[in-house]
Amino acid sequence: MGLFDFLLAKKQTAAVAKDRLRIIVAHERAGRGGPDYLPMLQRELLEVIRKYVNVDVEAVKVDVVKEGQHDVLDISVALPDAPGSTPAQA
Repeated sequence: MGLFDFLLAKKQTAAVAKDRLRIIVAHERAGRGGPDYLPMLQRELLEVIRKYVNVDVEAVKVDVVKEGQHDVLDISVALPDAPGSTPAQA
């Protein structure tokens, strides 16, 4: 047992902490489900659609779908069936 053996333990502890941090970051990225801009894009699309048709907040869905090597932006809008669903013009 050498005088500086306690320094080796810190190196192992640092490596373990680094590995744990990598796992946490990878888990957070995988759990996110999509890019950070999707909620903002969904709100902006809803604002534009509401200029022409009265729709509910849940009527607009924005997702990123992986198709092969490409990411595809999937936008779904549920339009109302009622004929009087257009906003009042000023």
